[in-house]
Amino acid sequence: MRTLTPCIVTALLLACAPAFAAQPNCANATDQATLTQCANNSLKASDAKLNQTFRALLAKVSKPGKDKLQKSQRAWIAWRDAQCDFNASGSRDGSIHGMALASCLDDLTQAQTKLLNSQLHCEEGDTTCGNQ
Repeated sequence: MRTLTPCIVTALLLACAPAFAAQPNCANATDQATLTQCANNSLKASDAKLNQTFRALLAKVSKPGKDKLQKSQRAWIAWRDAQCDFNASGSRDGSIHGMALASCLDDLTQAQTKLLNSQLHCEEGDTTCGNQ
């Protein structure tokens, strides 16, 4: 049994090795695959921040406000995706397309997060703020 334990530990470490692989050096990326991976990583982080901000705002608004917020967010996602599909269409057949698309999605996602965050922190009496 004692000789089996190191074998099991080694097998588990080898199986999990890809999860522990070093993240790409995005500051000094020089090949397209790394640049694309870095753009996708940034988008994933921005999307997580957007979802966190959206959930916080959703918890703060009234029932009618929640319905409006959810409707506007669904419409925004459709617009963002269509806009970035258009923006990146010039690179559709190139190796840069994935990075161009992810970068556009990331930029618009960060802008939406900023907008939702401003709604989350409205000043008292601000009637132009959707925080109902």
